[in-house]
Amino acid sequence: MNHYVMIHRLRGPAFLLLVGVLALLNQADILSWGKSWPFFLILAGVLALAERAAVATGGGYQQQRSYPGQPYAGQTPGAGPASNPGSSLVPTLGSSLENAPQTYGQESGKEPRGGQS
Repeated sequence: MNHYVMIHRLRGPAFLLLVGVLALLNQADILSWGKSWPFFLILAGVLALAERAAVATGGGYQQQRSYPGQPYAGQTPGAGPASNPGSSLVPTLGSSLENAPQTYGQESGKEPRGGQS
């Protein structure tokens, strides 16, 4: 896992930990909630600097280079159910719709109820 992703994933837990520490300090009457807002800004700045440093050192976010039409890893082209044209649920040009499933209302000759009238 690259450093940018790791730092980005630690953002939520870091703020949750800060809220917990500030709640303990509030309970002990050491620091009130009204005066603790700078800690949130400091934590956000430190995390932003850490993310920038990770990107600057070459550990930036890298997208996966797969395309929507590519098969999954380990799957050979033509090995799936689409390789058998007779198993397709979508009718192709020139095929008949006699064996296609009927929608509601067609089997009984009635129009479906609901919707706009």
